[in-house]
Amino acid sequence: MPSLNGAVVLVTGANGGIGTQFVHDALARGASKVYATARNPRAWDDDRVVPLALDVTDAASIHAAAEAARDVTVLVNNAGALPATASLLTASPDDIRATMETNFFGPVFVARAFAAILAARPGSVLVDVHSVASWYAMGGSYSASKAALWSATNSLRVELAAVGVHVIGVHMGYVDTGMAAHVDGPKMLPEELVAQVYDGVGAGAYEIVADGISAHAKEALSGPVEALYPELTALSIGRP
Repeated sequence: MPSLNGAVVLVTGANGGIGTQFVHDALARGASKVYATARNPRAWDDDRVVPLALDVTDAASIHAAAEAARDVTVLVNNAGALPATASLLTASPDDIRATMETNFFGPVFVARAFAAILAARPGSVLVDVHSVASWYAMGGSYSASKAALWSATNSLRVELAAVGVHVIGVHMGYVDTGMAAHVDGPKMLPEELVAQVYDGVGAGAYEIVADGISAHAKEALSGPVEALYPELTALSIGRP
C-alpha cells in the first residue's frame, strides 16, 4: 500500500487552512520533503518544507513547478476558489470561468504535468480534493467545477492505474477554515479531514467520504432528483 513514510509530497494551495494541515500532517507521518505551493508561497519554519510558486491557472507556472519538483511521489490537488455568488444566473461570465479555471482545469493540468513523474515512482499517489458540492448543487459554478473535477478524477484514476499511480478523491462538507468563515453550521476541523485522507492513502482507498453530509449526498444520487432537492416539490405546490 502507498505510504507517507519517506514520501515527497506536493500540496497545492498550501497557504490555506486545509493546505497547511496537509503539509504538517505529511511531515508528522514521515514525509521526507513537502513542496508547499501557492501563488505567493510563504516561509515555513521547517527545512523539510520547500516553498514553491505555483499558480494552477497558469500553464507556465505549472510547467515550472513540475520541472522544480521532479521527485514528487504524492501530489495533493488541494487549491480551490469560492465564487462571489452561488447563482449561475447572476454571477459574471468572468467569475464563472475563473472558478472553473481554478477548481477544474487547474488540478487536471497539474495532474497532467506530474503524471510521468508519479508514474516513474512505485507507490505514488494523486489526491484530488473535491467537496460535497460535487454531488449536491448548492454552490452554482463552485458545485459545477467540483462535479467536473469529480468526473475527471474518475477518468484519471483509470488512466493512471495503468501506470501504477493510485488516485484518491476526497468529499467533505464545510471545514473550519477562512473559506467557510461565513457559515454558522457544523464544520469539520482541518486535522480531522486530513487525517482521514492520509489514512486513506495508507489503506489504498479510492475515495474519502469524510462526513455525514457527504455520505448522505452520495447515497441520494441513486434516488429521484426531488428527494435530493425537496425544495423542487415545495416550489411546485400550487402550480397548475
